[in-house]
Amino acid sequence: MSTTTSPSASPTQTLRNAVIRLAGNSQDGIQSIGGFLARLAGRTAKDVMTYMTIPSTISGGPSIFQLHLGSGEVLHPGDESDVLVAFYQHSYNDHLSALRDGGICIYDSGEVAEVKHERNIHHIGIPINSATIEAIGGSARDRGKNMFVLGLLTAVFQLDREKLAGIIARQFGKKDESVLRNAMLAFDAGYAYPIGDIGSFHFDEGEHKDEHRLSTDGNTLMTMGLICAGVRFGAAYPITPWSPIMEQLRSELPKYGGIYVQAEDELAAVSITVGAAYAGHLAVTGSSGPGLSLKMEALSYASMAELPIIVINVQRGGPSTGLPTSVEQSDLLQAIYGSHGDCPRIVLAPQDVEDCFYIALEAGKLAREYSCPVIILSDQALSSRIEAFTEPDLDKHWVEPLLDLSDRPEDFKPYPLDQVTRHAPPGSKMLGGRYPHVTGLEHDEWGHPSGSPKMHQRMTDKRRNKLVALAEKLPLPEIYGEQEGDVLLVGWGSSYGPIKESVNRLRSEGHKVGSVNLRHLHPMPAKLDGIFAKFKKVVVVELNDSGVYGYGQLAMLLRAKLADPKIQSLCKTDGLGFRIREIVTGVEKVMAD
Repeated sequence: MSTTTSPSASPTQTLRNAVIRLAGNSQDGIQSIGGFLARLAGRTAKDVMTYMTIPSTISGGPSIFQLHLGSGEVLHPGDESDVLVAFYQHSYNDHLSALRDGGICIYDSGEVAEVKHERNIHHIGIPINSATIEAIGGSARDRGKNMFVLGLLTAVFQLDREKLAGIIARQFGKKDESVLRNAMLAFDAGYAYPIGDIGSFHFDEGEHKDEHRLSTDGNTLMTMGLICAGVRFGAAYPITPWSPIMEQLRSELPKYGGIYVQAEDELAAVSITVGAAYAGHLAVTGSSGPGLSLKMEALSYASMAELPIIVINVQRGGPSTGLPTSVEQSDLLQAIYGSHGDCPRIVLAPQDVEDCFYIALEAGKLAREYSCPVIILSDQALSSRIEAFTEPDLDKHWVEPLLDLSDRPEDFKPYPLDQVTRHAPPGSKMLGGRYPHVTGLEHDEWGHPSGSPKMHQRMTDKRRNKLVALAEKLPLPEIYGEQEGDVLLVGWGSSYGPIKESVNRLRSEGHKVGSVNLRHLHPMPAKLDGIFAKFKKVVVVELNDSGVYGYGQLAMLLRAKLADPKIQSLCKTDGLGFRIREIVTGVEKVMAD
């Protein structure tokens, strides 16, 4: 919902924020409309956050794309929309309730027969199909109407038509000339269409006018971060919603002298990645929850052999094949404890699309420094939604990978008990003449298999203690909002923005509420108890089930770590991200109790 003035039936208004929902079928190209508008936001100093639903069946079906545009900070995709564009009767019936009182509903008058005049909603019927056919000619009703609507919205919100036309030209420029011509004919027809007496709107300059900004999705930023971190080898198997990262690595890694392998299955993919790490390269594999389950045997090997690899899990709804196109955060315990035996690895989670770049950089650094697997828990919301952000400084963050084949000294041991493991890739000369082994069996300091109970205990301690040492070095998360008070909200992953906006709402109502976001999930930063002690209650907000014992996965870990009974859970598993009203209502209930 807009945080300041919103569209209504009046002359030209200056907007701070507006939420636009496009509702149709997956074949209508509504994701393209939203993508064009979101990319325009990054080129016109706007902030943006998007949200979409995609049918999980091959035959397609009803779909939406929601876009929250703002001149200031945008933290959520919007609880309710200011403008609804309905392509069909079912789109109108299903999504009118998501339109705010007094909002604007633009509908296809050739498809929507029954209109509900209620809640002071301004209805505007436009023959979208027939107007598109008239503009393009022939039977183009299902191929250009999305571009007609894009032109219509560009006119209504007085967006930068020239820059948007450039974005469209770059999108369709590589196709046949007729494709771009028809797209622009439909766009221009929508732009010129007389929309009636609702007036027009434009966004104020906002806070980012002097910044160089980009707008894209989390999967793309994750790929950029991996390459910048020095990853030059990847192996994976396709699965929704991980596949876009895999496809981008396939096309981009060879440009930097890298290699990408699409394996025959998940176990092969992670095993190939482990082999690349053994050869001295920082390598990445990835999947979603079901695929990570299949990778766990080889991940256990990587923990025992202490090999540095990055593993990305773009979480989706589960269990089993579950909800492949919906969001959930149910793989935290799988990431930490999923393998057999005591199998330490580092687990990180990005907080927004921009952070997908920086979390990939950090994963590369930690994998090298601590010589162990690092799992990144992204999720479906971050993977597909588009946000605008300041362009990263690649020169500042770029890591050029170097293969260290230098001679190792006479006293070299790959698994010294008093140091972090440092492997010597095959081809490195051992001046002492004693060459190391790398094995999934328990081993001594040279990597030779050992069945000694004492050695197993000492090696188990070694693998654990390097993560304990990391916890002491990790920075404490910053508290947003009140620094002490009634309730502290704790979140991770894509719930970062909605939690932050909920704190703003609750503070405006006079409540003493703050929040922290945990990017480091395993190990967690030491001394979190000092932050929690400043608040009367702690509510952990996460997209997983409260389970048999009444606590979400992060809440359960925090209660185990801190033995603090004031830690409570606010959970849901409906496949949708948290709405502001859901978090606010949940916190108000906690305070009332």
